[in-house]
Amino acid sequence: MKKPADCREESDTPHHRLNFSGNRAVNRTLYMIAIVRLRYCERTRTYLNRRVAEGKTKKEAIRCLKRFIARELHRTLRADLATLTTRT
Repeated sequence: MKKPADCREESDTPHHRLNFSGNRAVNRTLYMIAIVRLRYCERTRTYLNRRVAEGKTKKEAIRCLKRFIARELHRTLRADLATLTTRT
């Protein structure tokens, strides 16, 4: 996995150039999952508040939340696939 490139700006916080390539449908779906979970899931709101308390902006915190959701979905899908392969 590539690390984002540093942006050399005169600012207090380090920023990175983001790579916006990829599957837009998946990115949009992850964003919608994050927004819906923020509305209905206390655990998700706690995660976002913790990230904001660490000094991230709300936009950066939502980006972290999307990564968290993607990892969670990947683990779930892998576990389901393992269950399917052990049955057959």
